[in-house]
Amino acid sequence: MKKIVQLILALVIVALVYVIYDQISTPIRFEKEKAVKEAAVIDRIKDIRTAQRAFKSKYQHFTADFDSLINFVLHDSIEGQRRIVDEDDSVAMAQLKKAGKKNVETFTVAVIDTIFSPKKLSPAQVEEFRYIPGTDNKAQFTMEAGMLVTESKVVVPVVEVKAPYVKFLDTVTYHQEVVNLVKNPELVVYGKYPGIKFGSMDGANNEAGNWE
Repeated sequence: MKKIVQLILALVIVALVYVIYDQISTPIRFEKEKAVKEAAVIDRIKDIRTAQRAFKSKYQHFTADFDSLINFVLHDSIEGQRRIVDEDDSVAMAQLKKAGKKNVETFTVAVIDTIFSPKKLSPAQVEEFRYIPGTDNKAQFTMEAGMLVTESKVVVPVVEVKAPYVKFLDTVTYHQEVVNLVKNPELVVYGKYPGIKFGSMDGANNEAGNWE
């Protein structure tokens, strides 16, 4: 009988140690996994922002459609300018002036070959713009765009792209941790977005990201 009691006590102790260890280690593991997943989401959403800015530069508005944005990156081109000669070369500059030419020439370049520089994206990576990393291409970013009239009566294009935590964090393994994160009083009180996003449909903010 005594051995049975000792065995039961030993099992209880082991169970308690496991519970305590799990309570301590789970938040640590969650924070590590969150940091890795956030980094991947931020990396892609930055590329989306770069593409949106280039799109606006050419067409004077943002797009709310991923197909349009992807097509722009893969198949469109943008104009650039470069100097014809070194402005310190007085002889070359004199020859240009004599010919009635300006020291600037315009050229076109494929969007995908220039806007992400020095980073290089493949067409396959661009095709996946709409998908939130780490979700097996099941969850998509929410993207909105439009025109906004400011208080000074100026019409400006605005855009907002979002990825909520609940779409890319493990809500099964870390259910309580995700709930605590989303319902963080700081997020609620200050109206902060529970996830990764850039831009705003409520005001022009230069496409600022909430991770910056």
